[in-house]
Amino acid sequence: MTRATKWALAAGALALALLVALLPRTQDTPQDSGADLAQARERAGLAACRPGGGAPTSAPSAVAGADIADGVETYCLGDGTTPELGAVLGEGPTLVNVWATWCEPCRDELPLLDRYAAEPGAVRVVTVQVQSSPADGLRLLADLGVSLPTVHDGEGGRGPVREALRVPSALPASYLVSGGQARLVTEPRLFTSLDEVRTAVEDGR
Repeated sequence: MTRATKWALAAGALALALLVALLPRTQDTPQDSGADLAQARERAGLAACRPGGGAPTSAPSAVAGADIADGVETYCLGDGTTPELGAVLGEGPTLVNVWATWCEPCRDELPLLDRYAAEPGAVRVVTVQVQSSPADGLRLLADLGVSLPTVHDGEGGRGPVREALRVPSALPASYLVSGGQARLVTEPRLFTSLDEVRTAVEDGR
């Protein structure tokens, strides 16, 4: 191989690397691929992110939470789709819980919320996983036996859902979303009983 040919190959490789580096990326949207993620998703068996499991039938302005959720795209942990937050919230009121795999109190609160959501007359409960990988989140939910509809809001920084809700750094954080507005539940800050969840929902309606 001549020196000129080597230089030409090197230049071509460099040009290809630069082209790949400049390709657009969705930084906080996980790629729905890989056997690890697929297996974790199948094991978790999460509920559909959209109420009823289908495409939204209402215009965004008719969906509860549209004011805070307008244009906010999410990543559905259960199936890898990217519905808007308003479509995930559905017709309110909706209880939204933000959690992370490293958050010990979250591990106690998530099963409690799952039990509440199964009660007759319960409002819709949606959870938001943050600051860890989708596969890790799916594995934790499966281990806890929690199948609530869940969106993933990025592995670091502040994702669009956290920005819309203005989530504090301390987790877990729960919100009651109704009429296009989100109210942080502060009494109690951490749910420890079903009665506390029921009371918070009733007080926030």
